[in-house]
Amino acid sequence: MTSPHQPGATPPPGCPAHAAPPPRGAAQPPAQPDAHAPVKLYGPDFAADPDRFYRHLRQYGALAPVEIAPDVTAMLVTDYRAALDLLHDDSTWSKDSRAWMQTVPADSPIMPMLGWRPNVFFSDGAAHHRYREVITDSFRLVEPHELRARTHQAADTLIQQFGARGEADLIAEYARLIPLLMFNGLFGMSDSYSERLIEAIAGMLEGNSPEEAAAANEAFTTCIMELVGAKKAQRGPDLTSWFMDHPNELSDEELVHQIILTMGAGNEPLANLIGNALSRMLSDDRYYNTLSGGALTAHDAINEVLWHDPPLTNYSAHFPLRDVFFHGTWVRAGQLVMVSYAAANNQFGTGSLDRPGSGSGSHLSWAAGPHACPVKRHALLIATTAIERLTAWLSDIELAVEHSELVWRNGAFHRALAALPARFTPITPDQAGATPWHNRDSSPSSSTRSEPISTERRPASAS
Repeated sequence: MTSPHQPGATPPPGCPAHAAPPPRGAAQPPAQPDAHAPVKLYGPDFAADPDRFYRHLRQYGALAPVEIAPDVTAMLVTDYRAALDLLHDDSTWSKDSRAWMQTVPADSPIMPMLGWRPNVFFSDGAAHHRYREVITDSFRLVEPHELRARTHQAADTLIQQFGARGEADLIAEYARLIPLLMFNGLFGMSDSYSERLIEAIAGMLEGNSPEEAAAANEAFTTCIMELVGAKKAQRGPDLTSWFMDHPNELSDEELVHQIILTMGAGNEPLANLIGNALSRMLSDDRYYNTLSGGALTAHDAINEVLWHDPPLTNYSAHFPLRDVFFHGTWVRAGQLVMVSYAAANNQFGTGSLDRPGSGSGSHLSWAAGPHACPVKRHALLIATTAIERLTAWLSDIELAVEHSELVWRNGAFHRALAALPARFTPITPDQAGATPWHNRDSSPSSSTRSEPISTERRPASAS
């Protein structure tokens, strides 16, 4: 059997041992995974350089054995074509994790991310369609100009808090808070929940210990149940109320779990998208001076991140309904198979901003098929607007450390910076010209005051 790593390369820690290669000139059989020694996708080595792990895993073929938490293994799809085939085939693959849950420790730290819930992510067929309609119909009531105005207001509020200092941690003080302010408002939740939500969502994604993951899951669920209780007493022009009143008539349990999923997916990954894009913009001269004379934009930075450094790197948990021979590997019924968006996106190497390599299509950072992200347009609008607002107000902002000194957080599921220290020329409310304290809406150069956001509507079932 051939070695799964390139000659002379150092394989990541935890990689399986392999026999000597066959004689020169002999047929080269495809490398097969060693199920007894899966590669660990957690810990500081993986967090610091996941691309090295993905390059190694790709040598196994389309699927490779990985460990996503202590004593929890999975097959990881690293091939772009195989990922598309899996994501579009809901007749072979199920999203229901209940049978798989019986094979792993009940207190595993990844259970909050993969344990079954009655929501759109862990359902198939008619149930999935019913849940998805509630989400898409309700988000359709949020107009783009209203969402942009909300993002402007959230961004200005945060910049006011650190603008006069001339320095900030753009993760803790901006990227993590923008989604919370946005989704708190959209769901009708008080901003007083922000700190609790940040800690809870981070604890579920990182899964540093069973105790931390369980406590984070409980804290997050408690916040959402409190929100639902408040909205039962008094509806409002918000997503929670629209979920409640949707013609598909969610039960209380279903309602809570759709909100848990939507808020969880809308907070941490979006924060990481903003943070990862800002780290690129502040460390790459192309965003300020290109040979063509025009600087690259926030949209370009976000597109690069979604291709090369996706905020949610490995997810899309699926379970085959029967034993299946999939792209050269037998997968047993009920076995956990996940898609590596990061590995699949980068299979063809780097290249242009729009198509990193020949043979590739769209990136997979929003997944694909029936379970593709239902609200990606909203997420893109928030991320782009938040970055544009920050870099417009703080036009000379730069990293306060070398890009190589940035630290990435632990976890098999996400690509997330621990901090993003930056410096800039301080701004104050009494200086000449427009400032965030003036509460402008459209841009730092605009004098148009933000219009009141009115969304007094009720969702209708999607056609």
